[in-house]
Amino acid sequence: VQLVESGGGLVQPGESLRLSCAASRSGSRVNTGNWYRQAPGKERELVATITSGDTTNYADSVKGRFTISKDSATNTVYLQMDSLKPDDTAVYYCNAEIRNSYTGRIYSTWGQGTQVTVSS
Repeated sequence: VQLVESGGGLVQPGESLRLSCAASRSGSRVNTGNWYRQAPGKERELVATITSGDTTNYADSVKGRFTISKDSATNTVYLQMDSLKPDDTAVYYCNAEIRNSYTGRIYSTWGQGTQVTVSS
């Protein structure tokens, strides 16, 4: 497993969660990061992106509520989710462009997914 996700769970509407996605292999450096989500019976959708220069973009449905960030020291991408709604219920997947600092190789990889459920 090259990206390890954590932080999902069950919360009530209006509450917050923070998802983490850490590059697990030695020498891995995160260049860009993305969070996707997939709800039952729906296609996977892009929720948030962060570039190597820390420019961020969000889906309209989460703007103003979600914040993506990355920590270069720990090679971790985060998704802070505030004011959660039942429509945010989905499996959340992280995707990152990784550079191997030993070989220079650049590749894309995915996390295993983490369930977020928003329900009263």
